[in-house]
Amino acid sequence: MKATKFKIILITAVTLLIPGLKYTDAFADTPSIALSPMYQKIVLIPGEEYRSSFSIVNPESSTENLHYKAGIGSYSPMMDGERGIYGGADTTTITGFNKITEWIKIENPEGIVAPNSRETLSFSIEVPKDAPAGGQYATIIVGSVDNGGGDTGENGATIKSYINIGYIIYAEVAGTTIQEGAITENSFPSILANSELKATSMVRNDGNIHTDAEYTLQVWPLFSDEEICTNEEEPDTSLIMPETERYHVQTCNLPAVGIFKAKQTVKIFGEESTLEKMIIVCPLWLIFIIIFIIVALIVWIVVRIRTHKKSAANE
Repeated sequence: MKATKFKIILITAVTLLIPGLKYTDAFADTPSIALSPMYQKIVLIPGEEYRSSFSIVNPESSTENLHYKAGIGSYSPMMDGERGIYGGADTTTITGFNKITEWIKIENPEGIVAPNSRETLSFSIEVPKDAPAGGQYATIIVGSVDNGGGDTGENGATIKSYINIGYIIYAEVAGTTIQEGAITENSFPSILANSELKATSMVRNDGNIHTDAEYTLQVWPLFSDEEICTNEEEPDTSLIMPETERYHVQTCNLPAVGIFKAKQTVKIFGEESTLEKMIIVCPLWLIFIIIFIIVALIVWIVVRIRTHKKSAANE
């Protein structure tokens, strides 16, 4: 009985992928479900209707029909800690950026998908004429629904399966938008005890529309222009939601010992920050050897001076 309860708790913890949604528990053979694509970026015109769709996939590995039910939730990132790390999705809290949840209508909110096949879920967005310009965000939540089966636990209770997955809508309502942001951190160390360089940055979106921040990192040997690391042609990007901050880390594996030049550039909403400086890679064992040599040299100099003074005094 205790083992059964532990198993239920464990599976519940694993399946709570989107906070605020209702789940039941499952022991084995939980129905598979996937969405294609997983999100959409769109532009909405006030007073007009937008129509679109995506696929609900019952994967090839599945052996049973997928009974699904779809609903509408909000969307905003949940911040994990104080470093601006996006730690998940909040699909229940409604803010001024989630008014779109009232505009969406799902045309086929329930259905069945056979194994190794897909069905199209269609939806429409009726945009009010007075819709505010800027970002609007929602999640169409698709869940697998128990079809009457289920496993029986040791206490005789039926355990039903239920999985939810979210399709995210990033919408921009046309009109005058506020595109303002700031780069509040752009840094990397000057001395490394190991060969992994971590360049960090923090950007803040003060506007009312989402945007992609852009990050590049380049590293060269001190006396060469041949790059060790570079993503200049394909910069890293990360989506920054309105009124949020986001922390980003870029890495580069350097030789075990050496002196290098590094440059990190961060961009958001036309703002740009560039940091350039030298980096010394010196492992701890080499630092200890250098310290030992310096100490030994100082001792040798002191001994030589004292010896020289004694010799001079004897003369």
